[in-house]
Amino acid sequence: MGKNKLQKFDDMNSFSHVFQFPFSTLREKGFEMKGKWNSDFFKNNNPIVLELGCGKGEYAVGLARKYPEKNFIGVDIKGARMWTGAKDALENGIANVAFLRTNIELITEFFAENEISEIWITFPDPQMKKVRKRLTSTRFMDLYRQILKPNGIIHLKSDSNFMYTYTCEMIKANHYPVNIQTDDLYNSGITDEILEIKTFYEQQWLERGLSIKYIQFICEPRPVLIEPQVEIEFDSYRSFNRSKRSANSSGI
Repeated sequence: MGKNKLQKFDDMNSFSHVFQFPFSTLREKGFEMKGKWNSDFFKNNNPIVLELGCGKGEYAVGLARKYPEKNFIGVDIKGARMWTGAKDALENGIANVAFLRTNIELITEFFAENEISEIWITFPDPQMKKVRKRLTSTRFMDLYRQILKPNGIIHLKSDSNFMYTYTCEMIKANHYPVNIQTDDLYNSGITDEILEIKTFYEQQWLERGLSIKYIQFICEPRPVLIEPQVEIEFDSYRSFNRSKRSANSSGI
């Protein structure tokens, strides 16, 4: 492990707005702040918004800057990446953002029922061959609805046509209401400021000529979730810092 990465881990351990819990610690002690994020950390009753798979944390920090009346928490397992956003928030005194380093599969261990108002899923790995690992699969939707307020909102922003199409099919199968849907965000005419925040990798995808897909839907309670049974064409390109998305090696 490089010296720079070790320094970032040391920094993360000292940041009061970063929470890192190995599974062994979580299993033994649990997370004392579960259900108490507003009272014990943010010290207010403002809505809490999660960014799942936050990477460098640019989106969580960008949202926190724009919306001081809301609280934001970036969640990812990659601590060295998360350091960027955590450092930015610390140096600029942004008090309405925190970071949680954990696997998203454990999200219900950290948040209580009705504790979260919205969830952002920004540029996730589409996991084209592994349905259970897709962050909009019914497996994860079941986790999200355990922590979201009634009719909480979920946002997906993605460069992947596969991920976008799969999510649309999941929404259709489960009859979730859709607020906004576009397969080409920056040519859609949508002027919502919240969508203008761009991550480092999003900028590069746009430069490559890829369109950005976005969908916002309401996670209504459902007694049973239905996994869509559809064939979706794989993405034919390699995405930045991810494994190859398909057997097609031509790229773009």
